[in-house]
Amino acid sequence: MTDDSPIPLDAGGGPEEARALRGSLEPAERERVERTVAELLDLLGRTHTMAVLSEFAFASEPLRFSELEDALSVPANTLSTRLRDLTEAGLLERTAYDEVPPRVEYAPTEKARSIFPVFGHLHRWAMAYEL
Repeated sequence: MTDDSPIPLDAGGGPEEARALRGSLEPAERERVERTVAELLDLLGRTHTMAVLSEFAFASEPLRFSELEDALSVPANTLSTRLRDLTEAGLLERTAYDEVPPRVEYAPTEKARSIFPVFGHLHRWAMAYEL
């Protein structure tokens, strides 16, 4: 599958369904998918990335750097780096407005929005369990 022909995402499948899906892939496609999953997990595992994405998952409009800074306990340089990482990965769009003072907003792309159901699932999990 390519970025322009996404498959429907459903978190309802269990291990058997995941094994069947993985087993149905041609070797080259399986390698590509596994590489992409590894890259995604690497990105999501970076400090504060999940917190930043979570803010976008529950936001109803684009967010400014200052709004994210106020909502999260993330050092400004780390927040800046994470926003750049997420933008470079195609998960966020950055829009700079020619205003004084300068205004920059970030909005999730379709690629990011397709990940957002995970946050609802994690919240449901947290309601039922504790670590």
